[in-house]
Amino acid sequence: MNLRFVEAFYWVASLRSMTRAAEKLFLTQSAMSSRISALEEELGVLLIDRRDKQFRLTIAGARFLSYAQQLLELQREIKTEMGAGEQVAMSIRIGAIESVLHSWLIPWIEQLRVDHPSLALELTVETTPILIDQVTRGTLDLAFAALPASGEGIRNRVLRPMEMAFIGNSRLHRKRVYTLQALAGMELMTFQRGSQPHHTLIDLFRQARIAPLRVHSISSISAMVQLVQGGFGIATLPRLAVERLKSLSDLKTLRADVQLQPLPIHASYRVDPSSQVLETVLASAMRFDTR
Repeated sequence: MNLRFVEAFYWVASLRSMTRAAEKLFLTQSAMSSRISALEEELGVLLIDRRDKQFRLTIAGARFLSYAQQLLELQREIKTEMGAGEQVAMSIRIGAIESVLHSWLIPWIEQLRVDHPSLALELTVETTPILIDQVTRGTLDLAFAALPASGEGIRNRVLRPMEMAFIGNSRLHRKRVYTLQALAGMELMTFQRGSQPHHTLIDLFRQARIAPLRVHSISSISAMVQLVQGGFGIATLPRLAVERLKSLSDLKTLRADVQLQPLPIHASYRVDPSSQVLETVLASAMRFDTR
């Protein structure tokens, strides 16, 4: 039995789409379809119900999925035991929100490339909803986002949350301590509407029964930084990201009489029974995150 065909079936069944599985394995859709057809011919049963556009496994397909996972796991164990491991060059698709990008992602990737030089990386920087959708669809292997993804075959790990701070312009914001009332009278910037930083900032004012002048929703850290530098207003940003941007002029962490809630970070990924690459990469991120 050709294990490449078994792997093709496993991802078609896991992602519930021939197209997504083809993207995952870097195959054309016709090549993916041919592999499934060859596997069905060898087994003598239909694995996928092709009678309409809605994806369905046949009863035989649902039964074989468990065997497919076991076969791929056994293949991985044999390669590890025999010393083959993960020596061939492999590509991993990583996605991250901007807060992670500007905080620890780049130093971690630099270290990852030193520890695992055979890995080829594809990096996507997007908002949390888009990253979660891409992990769910299988177009990302690993995502670092503010919320966990969910779905069959998806696992999540909680990373250290990021401390948030009010960031102002050192030429304009010179008070020793800013009260919530004083902050309410200024132009405030935070992440996109519905995000955890946006929600917690609005809730902070709501609990204090204070109406802020304006709260601007901006998804880009770079844009917020430039607006702060230009004197537009005050931004809520991860403290670690600001520390990495210290070389930029006019940025200042403001002391306040209130504390912003930390930004949670979750690592979401799909289980891959044929490879230990994701577990290895994630373990590296977890170690790096505790430094």
